[in-house]
Amino acid sequence: MKKKSVFVDLFYLNTALTGIKTYMSEFCEAVKENPSDEISYIFSHDPEKQMRSNFYKGNVAYWKKLLYHIHYFMWKQIILPIKFKQSGADILLCFDFIAPAWPLSAKKLVVIHDAFFWQMPKNYNRFWRAYFIPLIYAGLRGQSIVVTTSISSKKALEKHTKLKQIIEVIYQCPKLLPEAKQAFGKLADKYGIAPKSYFLHVGSFDKRKMIPTLVTAFSIIEKKYQGRFSLLLVGERGLSKGLDDYDNVIQTINEKNIGQQVKVTGFLSDEEVKLLYLNAFAYVFPSSNEGFGIPIIEAMANKIPVIISNQEALLEIAGEAALIHEIGNAIALSEKMCSLIENEYLITELIEKGNKRCLDFNRSSFLRNFEDLFKRI
Repeated sequence: MKKKSVFVDLFYLNTALTGIKTYMSEFCEAVKENPSDEISYIFSHDPEKQMRSNFYKGNVAYWKKLLYHIHYFMWKQIILPIKFKQSGADILLCFDFIAPAWPLSAKKLVVIHDAFFWQMPKNYNRFWRAYFIPLIYAGLRGQSIVVTTSISSKKALEKHTKLKQIIEVIYQCPKLLPEAKQAFGKLADKYGIAPKSYFLHVGSFDKRKMIPTLVTAFSIIEKKYQGRFSLLLVGERGLSKGLDDYDNVIQTINEKNIGQQVKVTGFLSDEEVKLLYLNAFAYVFPSSNEGFGIPIIEAMANKIPVIISNQEALLEIAGEAALIHEIGNAIALSEKMCSLIENEYLITELIEKGNKRCLDFNRSSFLRNFEDLFKRI
């Protein structure tokens, strides 16, 4: 029987950050680890080389940003359709919201990770939205299927968008962080922390992450257990001025006078993040809106208890393996943090539940669900 051929668009790996980067890179690793007798893959770019490309990354000049947008548009609308046609593939898979506007003579699978552009318009430049959202819809012309990351995300897309396509839910897997070659002591000395003495948050400083709520909750912890715990905030500034909440976070830290106990680390390597997970007292995820919530599974896999907000996607992914607080309620969050401090049995219980829950999210099931979809098409 002839193998079904899937052309995988990896162009966006040269600038992708956080969740989408993990989604794309883990798919590539899953394909490498799980060869199929029924599906063959054609990658548009070498994944490792594309991730290492730094020309467009970071705080680049305006002309580079403009050049990237032109390059991206040319790739999606001209180069990719030509390469796809030349490949003879049966299916085109695009991970980054956008597919070519051409109604290709094959199926297009487009991953739309969340409904943020529609749900939170104030967080995005209106000119950017006026360009990007029509581009999403244009890419779905022809035979297309939308894939998203959770049932919660599917409901949001159905509620807030004009998508007419079938929406399939495929749970992703977290990044398998590499074992650290360095000792925890170096990080401990750098940030003035000790094992199991800090609450951890990993992610960008986007407004929807509700990091000021976490800082306020921690200030209550600091008053009650003075000097006993720290809060580590790992990650970069928000992806745009409209999204960025960094200055507000720093202002909240200063207002609460807890600068000695709150450590803002900026970007850290995967090895360093792995060490921080392994040695954290607990992971806290107070976000107001997520499509999935990768850090939940990363924290559970590294055997630390997790506290989440009652945001729908986080509840879906965590199952019964996390403590839950009301979105934006710093007092309620501090109470959950206190309950962990005061109850060792609760910590053990959550770690055990987390160990079981994280087994549901792995590379093989991630790829298998995609391949089941490919076969059904």
